[in-house]
Amino acid sequence: MLAYTVERLRRCHTVRDVVLATSDRPDDDRVAALGERLGVSVHRGPLEDVLTRFVDAARACGASAVVRISGDSPLIDPEVVDRVVARFLAAPCDLATNVFPRSFPKGQSVEVVTLAALERAAAATQDPEDREHVTRHFYRHAAAFKIENVAFDRDASAIQLSVDTDDDVALVARILTSMTRPHWEYGVEEVIALRERLLGERATSAAG
Repeated sequence: MLAYTVERLRRCHTVRDVVLATSDRPDDDRVAALGERLGVSVHRGPLEDVLTRFVDAARACGASAVVRISGDSPLIDPEVVDRVVARFLAAPCDLATNVFPRSFPKGQSVEVVTLAALERAAAATQDPEDREHVTRHFYRHAAAFKIENVAFDRDASAIQLSVDTDDDVALVARILTSMTRPHWEYGVEEVIALRERLLGERATSAAG
């Protein structure tokens, strides 16, 4: 799943580097080893304090801003990432996001945030939920930050393209194996169409 995510992020035109930010726990040694095999930078930090992990990772690679992509998004569309980054660059802000409010499918979440804003958030909150979910503090205190939203052309927020359950794993696997071109060539619209076709086939089979 992480390999698919990394392969897609490498097709972004606006991203300088891909950093796999995992925990410093021994059970994530395999994740770090995967990053090394894929040839991407690896940063390790606290398991539950992901906000600190992001701040430290940004500092380590000399980034003034980072693009946050969750590791459960193997179908992330590089063009969606580039679109959110473009909004961030065009409208000076602390955070550019397509999840506040959400209109894109789950699994297409992109957040671009400045290191300075991350540092402000890290200094302002010790709430464990804020520390774990990185940008939760921004959305809970939206008036304190300059936030830009990127919207989909319709409300597709109920569509599940991230991987949270065994059923999600099975569906994403079916989507990927049904592709006839390199997976990173399939943008969000084509992925949604594949998902609907496969779910329709499963429903027809179940009815039969």
